[in-house]
Amino acid sequence: MSDKLVILMSRGIDSEMSSVAFTLANGAQTAEMQVFVFLTSTAVDLVRHRGQQLTHVPPLEPLRTLMDTFLARGGKIWACPPCVSSRGYEAGDFIEGVEIKGASAMFEQIKAGAATLSF
Repeated sequence: MSDKLVILMSRGIDSEMSSVAFTLANGAQTAEMQVFVFLTSTAVDLVRHRGQQLTHVPPLEPLRTLMDTFLARGGKIWACPPCVSSRGYEAGDFIEGVEIKGASAMFEQIKAGAATLSF
């Protein structure tokens, strides 16, 4: 049994699923799991400066608060390089703590036994 979780997200600022995913990511951290979030497709918009401020799904915490808590607890957020590039983004366009990393980083964790969730 692994204490790691990979969350794959493909939904962006237009979806409440982003808030649900980060709520679950924080819950997994509370359960002492190491959590990695891999953003693909429109989900990369969540981590651009001010992007996460566009999503708040009451009664959940605002998305920015959920993300800040996740990162402060040591969570990792990885953005898919082709998805970043196709939108014309660069590392400086994202909030602090986001890394542009390919799927191989995600697969490394899965091969090591990480559980997975997709949103």
